[in-house]
Amino acid sequence: MVEIDQILDDENLLELVEADLSKRSSHATKTGRNSTPVEVILRMIVLKHLRCLSYEKTIKNVSESLVLRQFCRVYFQPLPNKSTLIRWSNQISETTLKKLNQRLTQMAIELQLTKAQKMRTDGTVVATNIHFPSDNSLLVDGVRVMSRLLYKAKEILSSNSKIHPRLFQNRYRTARKISRNIDSLSQARSQLGRQNREQAYRRLLEVTQASLKQAQKVQVLLKDSTDLKAAKVGRALAIFIPRATQVIAQSSRRVLRQERVPAHEKLVSIFEAHTDIICRGKPNLSTEFGHKVWLDEVDGGLISNYRVLKGNPHDTQQWVESLDQHLQIFGRPPKQASADRGVYSHPNENYAQKLGVKQVILPKGGYKSKERDNFERKRNFQKGRRWHNGIEGRISVLKRCFGLERCLYKTSRGFERWVGWAIIAHNLASMSRNLSKTDKNA
Repeated sequence: MVEIDQILDDENLLELVEADLSKRSSHATKTGRNSTPVEVILRMIVLKHLRCLSYEKTIKNVSESLVLRQFCRVYFQPLPNKSTLIRWSNQISETTLKKLNQRLTQMAIELQLTKAQKMRTDGTVVATNIHFPSDNSLLVDGVRVMSRLLYKAKEILSSNSKIHPRLFQNRYRTARKISRNIDSLSQARSQLGRQNREQAYRRLLEVTQASLKQAQKVQVLLKDSTDLKAAKVGRALAIFIPRATQVIAQSSRRVLRQERVPAHEKLVSIFEAHTDIICRGKPNLSTEFGHKVWLDEVDGGLISNYRVLKGNPHDTQQWVESLDQHLQIFGRPPKQASADRGVYSHPNENYAQKLGVKQVILPKGGYKSKERDNFERKRNFQKGRRWHNGIEGRISVLKRCFGLERCLYKTSRGFERWVGWAIIAHNLASMSRNLSKTDKNA
């Protein structure tokens, strides 16, 4: 913690965060009451991700510890509450987090913790915080959300006597009951069982469509209201009505018409609509739901760059961008660059050589000529492969210790922020370990 405390004293880090926090209001830096200091916000969020805590537990831990109070620069002053910390945390953009990580990488070079002469790159999948997306569960989610919004709209439109009470009917219990029946019939192998399951799906689709029609009618009525709450409910309906419509369409195609719906046309969560369907061919995990994250690591155990990818692009497409990003950050190509065999292609190998990379460690998959086989058996190539294998351990540490297994923030922007803070927390921990080793050796 002492080493991390010294690293976070850097003025450039504070300026980057302050630039984002000041955007909350056009006069935030000039007028208004005194706010939570920038260094307190930065240090508390870093502590949260260093120890994988919730906002509530972060505040509690800092409150009870004199060491953490000093680390967070709170001392004996009152702490910001949970809502304040969440609000300020959401104000820091994903672009700023990338700049923070680049600044940490520059500091590592200045402190001689890395020479950035080696680079290894690999990808992983970070899951979004959703349940398994079966058709019936998605339909029930749609009914649940629309019923909740209809209840809120009922309170706003209660003064209108012309509206029939059935317009606000809650169909969630009916949908949930049918969904449980579908789950019990999911293992049915007989023709009768399959027919009953299809009939139950038809009934669930009817209930969802009825709830959707109610929501559409209420959405029209809310447009005439001048109430601020009406505008808020209207915005929520505008988000969830198209998603519920898409779920109904894909469920009808899959279950009733027995069609195969392409992955890019599927919605796997009513709440986290940005979630991608990713198939990497892993024997124990055939399908994953989240986003592919690509990591570039340099010697010294630092993640110099990361990217949240859209969809499920092939690994070969990431090699050129990784090398270009390394060149942009450090001003020179690495002496050694390595990746898995899934990244290998002849153009990728040529690009690295033209860029000035002396040792290109890209093992070829499938058939190899005798010349290629002899090349990959060379001592330098084998040594580079052994060094590259360490990135698997790095990914494991990120998932186990820094929360990269599953994102707990909402929306696509929140996903990128979760990944960014996890990488920053990891790099701070790695730099602190290297600094403590240097001090002991000195």
